Amino acid sequence: TDLHNPYLMKDMDKAVARISQAFEQTEKILVFGDYDVDGTTSVALVYGYLTEILGADADYYIPDRYSEGYGVSQAGIQYAYDNEYSLIISLDCGIKAHERVGWCNEMGIDFIICDHHLPGRNLPDAVAVLDPKRADCSYPYKELAGCGIGFKLIQAYTQKNDLPFEDLEAYLDLVAVSIAADIVPID
Repeated sequence: TDLHNPYLMKDMDKAVARISQAFEQTEKILVFGDYDVDGTTSVALVYGYLTEILGADADYYIPDRYSEGYGVSQAGIQYAYDNEYSLIISLDCGIKAHERVGWCNEMGIDFIICDHHLPGRNLPDAVAVLDPKRADCSYPYKELAGCGIGFKLIQAYTQKNDLPFEDLEAYLDLVAVSIAADIVPID
């Protein structure tokens, strides 16, 4: 009952609408995350919710730390293209992936960014950019971990579709692990 309304986060309505469209059109969704604890818990949370609760045609991609490096990788996008994914949801990365998101746009792959890192002056040209540190975002708590932003996304989808909040409770342990591992404040 103490959770902030997820729709206070800029672009949340766009993100939920795009995920709803993916369900309506039975599109394939790729959940893309960073290789650290925050990234992997974020992926587990969103992928788990999409597949276990909603029955989505989804898969996940974690880039190899050594061969692909940090963030949205070219290899990950190529994987999405080769396997006919039409929507990528990135978690704990993507806020500065201008070139990679642009490449996705050219290939017909839509992108939703869920990140908690400080954005640059301009945002990538994604369908939605969920980041409470955006200058134009009025979400009241700016220190969410990446997994916290993923949780806000599934909370918003649950609210919009009148699904039971209890479905989300099983994923809160992942949020707690990400908070501890990423050493974000817990005010």
